[in-house]
Amino acid sequence: MDKMRVVILAGGRGTRISEETEVLPKPMVEIGGKPVIWHIMKLYSHYGFNDFIICLGYRGYMIKEYFSHYFMHMSDVTIDLSKNETKIHTTASEPWKITLVDTGLETMTGGRLKRIEKYVGNQAFLLTYGDGLADINMKKLVQFHKKSKKLATITAIQNTGRFGVLNIDSKNKVSSFLEKPKGEGGWINGGFFVLEPDVFNFIKNHDTVAWENEPLEKLSKDGELCAYKHTGFWGCMDTLRDKISFERIWQSGAAPWKVWK
Repeated sequence: MDKMRVVILAGGRGTRISEETEVLPKPMVEIGGKPVIWHIMKLYSHYGFNDFIICLGYRGYMIKEYFSHYFMHMSDVTIDLSKNETKIHTTASEPWKITLVDTGLETMTGGRLKRIEKYVGNQAFLLTYGDGLADINMKKLVQFHKKSKKLATITAIQNTGRFGVLNIDSKNKVSSFLEKPKGEGGWINGGFFVLEPDVFNFIKNHDTVAWENEPLEKLSKDGELCAYKHTGFWGCMDTLRDKISFERIWQSGAAPWKVWK
């Protein structure tokens, strides 16, 4: 199970948090001095998932540069310019394998996912966005998915009506998926998925708009989408207010998503 790859959608412009994304891609906005994508990856890594595929778009080169220099970011160093020498004092790294894929500047989430199909291979994988944090037990999520024998599992959380609403039956099967309806919702799309490789058949081509529209709607109509209900912490860094809230939680020393030591 720990060999499953984790796909992170990290290519959007993040226009609702433009105060930060004028100069940074949204996944690089920092919480506690670390990019939000780092927090997401630490969550998965805690449960043994260390093979990542990151779908790049807007200012994707900044994410490439961050990880290509990660060793230096996380180390104490002495740089002697007169001798052109660099001495590493202490190091802190991660057991991560990271594939960074340019999926296009304007590509929507469905198209981004289709473009990394060849990197996923013929095995189940995890999918999430580059701006959401939660205290989900990823191993339990995968176990739930395998037991369901469905093509796709979506994490369902209870929040406001900003996100896609799910109609869930007594057996946790999603009977319909409605993207961003008006008004307040019940169970909504929490953005943490487990998917079988056959889900790529539900994405017509690289120009498919949002993963959250036709592909998920078709999966639910075909009875191939089930919901893992998560009642713990969940948050999405959609606006500057959300970013400030995350920062306050982190600085309190009791961030729920910090399940690692």
